Order: sequence, then structure tokens, then C-alpha cells
Amino acid sequence: MKKIAKRVARLLTLTSLIGGVSVATACGGGQTSNGEITLTVWVPEGDSAFMSWVTEEFKKANPDKQYKFIVDYQGENLVATRVLNDVESAADVYSFPNDQINKLVNGDALARLGGNNLTDLTDKIDEKAMESATVSVGGKDEVYGMPYTDNTFFLYYDKSVLTADDVKSMDGILAKCSPKKQFAMPFNDGWYSTSFFFGKGLGFDVTYDENLAESKIECDFDNEVGKQVTQAMWSLAQNPKVKADANDSKITAGFNDGSIVAATTGIWNRKAIESYLGDNFAVAKLPTYTYDSGNGNQEQVQLVSFAGYKLMGVNNYSKQKAEAIRFARFYTNMESQVKHFELRGFVPTDKVARENEQVKADVCAVAITEQLKYSKAQKNVPSTLWVPLEGLGNAMLTGLTSGNFNLNEQLKACVDAIKK
Repeated sequence: MKKIAKRVARLLTLTSLIGGVSVATACGGGQTSNGEITLTVWVPEGDSAFMSWVTEEFKKANPDKQYKFIVDYQGENLVATRVLNDVESAADVYSFPNDQINKLVNGDALARLGGNNLTDLTDKIDEKAMESATVSVGGKDEVYGMPYTDNTFFLYYDKSVLTADDVKSMDGILAKCSPKKQFAMPFNDGWYSTSFFFGKGLGFDVTYDENLAESKIECDFDNEVGKQVTQAMWSLAQNPKVKADANDSKITAGFNDGSIVAATTGIWNRKAIESYLGDNFAVAKLPTYTYDSGNGNQEQVQLVSFAGYKLMGVNNYSKQKAEAIRFARFYTNMESQVKHFELRGFVPTDKVARENEQVKADVCAVAITEQLKYSKAQKNVPSTLWVPLEGLGNAMLTGLTSGNFNLNEQLKACVDAIKK
């Protein structure tokens, strides 16, 4: 079992507990002389409407206190970097993807949950989601966040062009596509491109030292199987029916003008895509792709997505630790998760909220649940993974123009950069 960083261990030893949460001296929010409690919260910009709702509901639920919320919109992919740049001045409460949890714990940036707060959370939240918020500290599993939704991706498609049977495979999708009605997938984003490698059982392994720092990283994406996987990706990228340089803005714009009829993306784009497709809006789990095509041993391989969770964390240096915990629990409780689903389509992690009739009947919730059967937990992910895979994808995109993509060389360079 791994041991926590010495300075974190010392902090946990010297601090007391408020409501089962570690307390430390902090900058950030506070309480004014007139009793007003100020909390700073960082969330994604897409949650602005939900934040307006949840802060007002929280105030109504606590009429005996005065609260002031300072909300800043922060991309979750960058939140750990921003927090760790100045932990003591960072937000009291912030949303982050669970793959950032180790570095945030190692940086003293997250409050450890305990007592009634931990018991209540464990009783109500899905077991897999709770695992995403758990870190081994000094030989003991500790919880450092409050999961509120799954974080994976799936397939959106235009059912006036594609049938439910078509979208089971990439071949089926492309048979109905054309250069003017494409399939889109971000090949230069490792969160998506890893699904090809995971589908063939490839992956990585990270060893951590006593400070939760990465001491060794292994990756087998460049073995013989990995080369065939990369060849399958390169073949798809060269297909004029495939938009391999896709990103969120290109995908939503493509569904709007009809140039894209199927794409892999997440729940955050649901509202835009649904508004553009109207009655032709449809979703499904990810398709299969053809591996080792034309060599007599070809097979259909299921794309296996990363499956992570979005968490609300409380800054270990918050001046209002107990109040920050109170708000974070309210933000992630059953009623709030149902509202979050209504506003953004976020599938709840709360067990009761997940049984809500609206949630159970929702097509995206059904697609996500199905995709999670073909997923890899986004935990203990190498910090070195993302940039090299972006580079591999960009080399393919450049190769489309230059006509030159040295697969073996680019793949080796990618994996060498991931390893440690």
C-alpha cells in the first residue's frame, strides 16, 4: 500500500475534524463581521444555470445563515493545475475529474471526508463512483471527493441517415456516410483515441512512491497488436468519410449544418446536438472497428472508453471548511443530481436519483449505462498520457496533407514519451 506525502501526513495529524473533515488554516472564503459566509466555487461554464439554481436552493434550505457565493468558471481539465498553483488562495469548493485526485491529494488540496459526512455519502452514492473518490493514504483507503455524475463518451447519430443496426459497427456507419456527411471522432485527443487500444486489451501501469508521485510508468501501445491498432486508426483517418480533426465545436457545428451525421462525444454536447437533430436525434454505445483488415485475420473490436466521474472537492485550506462541506454535499445530493440531469443530462451517481423515472427512460442515460459495460476506469492514469497521444493524432492529421505518416516511428515516439 502506498503512503501519503510526509507533509500531507503531518497536516492530517495536526489538524482537528469538523463534521468528519480535516481542517487546516486557509485563505479563500470566510465570514464577515456581520455573519455573512462567503464561499468561492469553481465549476465548468456549462453549469452556470445549475449553479444559479443550487445556490438559491441552498440559501433557502439554510435560512438561519447568510451566504455569499463567488462563482468562477473553470475548465475541469485544467482545475488541478490552477488549484495547485496556489492552494491556499484557490476555491473553497471545486469540480474536478477523478483522474486528477492523486495530484490534488499530494498537493494538500483536498479535504478528507470522515464521520457522518462519509457515512452519508457512502450510503447514497454508487459503489463504483465512490471508488473513483478513494485514495490509499498511509495504508488506508480515504475518500477525498463527492461524485455527482459519470464521465464517459458514446455515439450520437442522425437516425434519418443511420439505423440502430448501422451504428453497431464503424463499417456500418461509414457505409451510409459520405465526404459531405461524415463520421466525426477526435483522433488527436487521447481521451478518445485510447478506446482503440483499450479495445484490444492494451493499456498502461503506474507505480507510485510514498508521496503519490509517479515513480514508474509502463505502456504497451507499441507492441505488435498496438501497431495493428494504430494502422486501423490511420486507415480510418484517411477515409474521406471520417472527420478525424473533430472537436466539440466542429462536432456541434457539423450536426447543425448536416455535414456530420454521427460522432463520438460526451453528455455535455447533448443539448446542442439534440436541438439541431430534433426528431432525428439518436444515441448508442460506441461502435466496433475493424482490426487487422485485409490480412485474413480481421475482427470486429469494440471501442472501450474511459469511464471516469466528476467530483466536487473541498479545499483543505478553506476558511469555511464545515460550510464548504455542507454546500458540496448539497450540490451532490439526490435532489440536486436530478436537477443537474434535467438541465444538462448528467446521469446521477446517487442511487435513488438513478432510479428516477426520467433518468431511467432517458436515451442518453441508457446509452451511457450500456457503454459503461465496455469501459476502463479512469483511475491511476499516467500524467504523461495526454500530450504524446495528442502528438500521435496530430501526426496522422499532418500526414493526411503531407502524405507522410511513419507509423512505427510515430508510435514508438508516443509510447517512449508516455513511459517513465
